[in-house]
Amino acid sequence: MKQSILLLIASLLTTHAFQTGITSSRSRATAVASSGPLFSAVAEEETAVKNDLLKRDRYVATNRFTVRQGRAAKFEKRWADRSSRLAELDGFKYFQLMRRVALDDEANSGIDPLASTNPFGNYVSFTIWNEKKDFNAWRGGEAFKEAHGGTSLFAFVTTMVKSAMVLTGAPKPAFYDGLLQQSTIPDQVPETVNGWRSVEADGVNLLSSEAFIACNQFFVPSSNAVAFENRWANRTSKLKECEGFISFSMLRRDIKAKGHGVSPMGEEEPTYVSTTVWKDRQAFENWKNGNAFKEAHAEKKGEEPKEQPQQPPAPLWSKPPVPVFYESTLVISSPDGA
Repeated sequence: MKQSILLLIASLLTTHAFQTGITSSRSRATAVASSGPLFSAVAEEETAVKNDLLKRDRYVATNRFTVRQGRAAKFEKRWADRSSRLAELDGFKYFQLMRRVALDDEANSGIDPLASTNPFGNYVSFTIWNEKKDFNAWRGGEAFKEAHGGTSLFAFVTTMVKSAMVLTGAPKPAFYDGLLQQSTIPDQVPETVNGWRSVEADGVNLLSSEAFIACNQFFVPSSNAVAFENRWANRTSKLKECEGFISFSMLRRDIKAKGHGVSPMGEEEPTYVSTTVWKDRQAFENWKNGNAFKEAHAEKKGEEPKEQPQQPPAPLWSKPPVPVFYESTLVISSPDGA
């Protein structure tokens, strides 16, 4: 175990050096506008339009963690106690810390037992930004350093040692274009202090669940991406009319994203993830068993019945979708929602 902890600390130290390099490199590049994050975001959007892909509505940054057995409450306490100005930053929309749960768990609390065998972990930090340039500004600024242990190397190492005691392996970041964004205006925005939630955490008990998240992972080859996105864009959706609905986003993996810990995406990772946030599990169950679900998964009204082809059309994905469920805590929202 000592060896694995040392390896994890070494990996996370590289993260600190990389992030410091981002800040210095950007300051040296201010005279070269075409190399900045805004130019990159615009260039990517132009490429997406040319390829008939849907335009990005939001930018979503996630980090996936594998928390050691019995250390979940300590991991959540570290998040609750951190220093962060997230809610005060330009372009911030929504944050939640997601812990994976099993759908057949009646208590709907605790870690999905299958998650311990999943290479992508049992916790996910999930942040929605209005634009990619907003995320880049945060990642290259002082607020990022403060949230990850402070601006000194000593403070960072201290934070990373604590992380190594609760994690198995290094975090696995993944970034997405948020498509077809839908959200409701929250009745009440969670209170924050200096940009972060003030929540009591004892490191023994899990934090209370504040929302329920239903995800569906899709493994879509790039050759089918346009058809897949069009199919979703043309669906009938009445999510906003459903009691307890908070937000929806079809996440398209940003394979161009760079940074320490960002590995080339393998075939075992989904290229798209539908992510729907509900007030609680009961709201999700009500939608799943109601008419809105049936209409969203049926053919459009008014369409002529299609003749049965001699051979069924080829699926748009390389393997069947994989549903994954989470409950979230430490929710932070902008006044106008996600």
